[in-house]
Amino acid sequence: MVDGVLLLNKPTGMTSHDAVAKLRMILGQQRIGHTGTLDPAAEGLMIICLGRATKIARFISDYDKTYEAEITLGRTSRTYDSEGIDLDEQPSKVPVLSLDQLDAALNEFRGVITQQVPSFSAVRVDGERLYKLARKGAEVDAPEREVEIKDITVIAYNKPVLRISVTCSKGTYIRSLAHDLGQRLGCGGYLSQLKRTAVGAMYLDRALTIEAVALHQQQQSLSGQLISYDELLGFPAFVLSEEFEPQVVTGRDLRPEDVVTVEGDFAPGDKVFLKSAQGHPLAVGKAEIPSSAVRETDDDTKLFSYIRVLN
Repeated sequence: MVDGVLLLNKPTGMTSHDAVAKLRMILGQQRIGHTGTLDPAAEGLMIICLGRATKIARFISDYDKTYEAEITLGRTSRTYDSEGIDLDEQPSKVPVLSLDQLDAALNEFRGVITQQVPSFSAVRVDGERLYKLARKGAEVDAPEREVEIKDITVIAYNKPVLRISVTCSKGTYIRSLAHDLGQRLGCGGYLSQLKRTAVGAMYLDRALTIEAVALHQQQQSLSGQLISYDELLGFPAFVLSEEFEPQVVTGRDLRPEDVVTVEGDFAPGDKVFLKSAQGHPLAVGKAEIPSSAVRETDDDTKLFSYIRVLN
């Protein structure tokens, strides 16, 4: 079984579920998961956890994400993307907009905002997916959620097509942003293309296509393409004595005498690794004391609370 984290470049026209299914077939293993879906019409970076690395997926899913989005102004879409356009409707006139005017309109969406979830989405209402209710013609009040748009930059504008880069929090719908911007400009708008370019500090230019994964697997070189836990998560760490290492799997409390050294700085409440003397992450947990106090504490002081053992 392959254990590790893979950066995948998902193509357009494929669901996230199908991408994972293809990887299961290529690698010959079932234990594969991802840390955030991409719509079938979207392309770009997916972080894939293989084997034992599925245990760290929860720590990646909250990372900020960056997208390159193409928004076509002058039309609305019931799905907020290309799929739901009614071509029988005449397009609206798109106003003449300078880059400064576009930036001013986009500025209304920067920061913490409230978004309405698109009716055609996988979010559940009363136990059923919204897109299934929408296809039945049911009238449902889609839920709202608070998200944060941390940055929006205009890449290019060639009327009626606007290209932007967006960095945002987990749960942000770029489709909703495109629709809401069109409403703000008074001409309508929809998401015509979407590419995820980054998740946290992981970037699309390092990602493999599905075909490249298959080739590396055939050549037995895939392990060299995997991302280390340290690089992906970047947590500081307690480095353990060899005598204590076998006790991690049992969740035994950490004592000062079990710590060889500390990597990085941390405060109470920060996420930290427990690492072997060879540098392998063995568990993720929460620091109970600051890193500066590890050598000054007594044996009764709690140093670390387990969140996940990584064996």
